[in-house]
Amino acid sequence: MTYLETIYAATDFVREKLGGLKPTSGIILGSGLGKLANEIENPLEIPYGTIPGFPVSTAIGHKGSFIVGTLSGKTVIAMQGRIHYYEGYGTAMATLPVRVMILLGIRRLFVSNAAGGTNPGYHVGDLMIIKDHINLLPNPLIGPNLSDFGPRFPDMTRPYDPGLIRMAEEIAAEKGIKLQKGVYVACSGPSYETPAEYRYFRSIGADAVGMSTTPEVIVARHSSIPVFGMSVITDVAHDTENEDYVTDGEAIVKAADAAADKMTALIKEMLMQL
Repeated sequence: MTYLETIYAATDFVREKLGGLKPTSGIILGSGLGKLANEIENPLEIPYGTIPGFPVSTAIGHKGSFIVGTLSGKTVIAMQGRIHYYEGYGTAMATLPVRVMILLGIRRLFVSNAAGGTNPGYHVGDLMIIKDHINLLPNPLIGPNLSDFGPRFPDMTRPYDPGLIRMAEEIAAEKGIKLQKGVYVACSGPSYETPAEYRYFRSIGADAVGMSTTPEVIVARHSSIPVFGMSVITDVAHDTENEDYVTDGEAIVKAADAAADKMTALIKEMLMQL
């Protein structure tokens, strides 16, 4: 089965499970951020492992299911856990769920992640709107172009939708939620960054670093889907200068979970206004 055939087979399977539900927004929930899925009313869960040809999420804090239901009065499809390049999948397979959501009819995509703060002004628990990114992962569009989805050379001038960013900033101001806004850089992982790598990422213009997100955004923009992205800062680069500091995956998930309520409130209100 070709990659394109796999996309359509997975979509047909999920569409049949939906029983007529037509999600208008897709949401990707990163490490420790799966609790937003608990806010979805009348949830229908579709584990990735049941979908033909689908990759399975193995990362800490990633449940590995589509959750479909109602959030803020809108029908949404949420990925409770994403697929990562470091799990051994190519970026084309890691973004297969996004292709499926596009075929199901989503009109916008919300992406979230846990990230390390390279900006010295950031603190653990900060929320950062992603205004742009630097992709250091293999581009998911490498290979034959999927003309069913978009052009050979898609524009990436505005990967994150300016209108959605303005909306988030206005809502955050009304709710008293402090937001950072910066550039996210994606590298392969799964090892965490060295202090020298943190300094390098900062020097090339990155405010936060992670191991995901950019391939999903590229695939969404390939089909001209507007994207809103947010990082939860779960550790900070300046801590790595301490001799006894160790980056702890479990601590990162806990930090993301502690900030998830603010992100949940923000995204719910954005959906309300769309």
